[in-house]
Amino acid sequence: MPHPKLGQHFLIKGSILERIAAAVSPTPTEVIVEIGPGRGALTEKLLKHAARVIAIEIDPYLAAHLRTRFAAESRLEVIEADVLETDLRQWGRVPIAGNLPYYITSPILERVVRAGFTRAVFLVQKEVAARLAARPGTRDYGLLTVQTAFFATVRYLFDVKPSAFHPPPKVDSAVVAIEPRETAPAVANPEDFLKFAAQCFRQKRKTIRNNLAEIYGKEIVGQWPEAGLRAEQIPLDGLLSMYARVSAG
Repeated sequence: MPHPKLGQHFLIKGSILERIAAAVSPTPTEVIVEIGPGRGALTEKLLKHAARVIAIEIDPYLAAHLRTRFAAESRLEVIEADVLETDLRQWGRVPIAGNLPYYITSPILERVVRAGFTRAVFLVQKEVAARLAARPGTRDYGLLTVQTAFFATVRYLFDVKPSAFHPPPKVDSAVVAIEPRETAPAVANPEDFLKFAAQCFRQKRKTIRNNLAEIYGKEIVGQWPEAGLRAEQIPLDGLLSMYARVSAG
């Protein structure tokens, strides 16, 4: 049986699977990488949209099941591996799809947006989809939003009810489409900026002044026009502008 800690809820509704496959590859493509294929329901649909599908599955039981189920399908390559330890760039700029387990959604997203992909379509918990697509000033806007927006644009595509899964999860899900930004923000050290952004969001209810004063000095931060705002009120451009100030100093 699949490992109980992996928290799998398998998407089984054909119409939803078709919509995900069509969203990740609106026109036929050479290669699609699938993260967490499970029992292969989405894999089957992806094979209709690509000449080749690379399926990365951590669970040995499910990897063996996929190899048996698709034994006659030479266009499918099943890789038994942890996606967080897999170099996603090895297949070039390709579309990526998957039903992401809730407990590792954020680290997978962090890895994917840096991977030089063409488009990613993911089924995630609805609350995660809301955070990914959130606008500044809303409750859902946070560090995950900013980390993703730095590299990519996100579109919230559609909701998926628990009844579309087996077993049904206790929460609603949603599908998001993520596409790399045409031009990345002009930052010499992206990871350094993301550390700065994390500090801005360190305590969500606190102001920028309170979150940054300890590091950069209250006298300096206190003069900023954003000093009295919370990070959730500041768009990516505003955070980049603040970062430019501390970098120049």
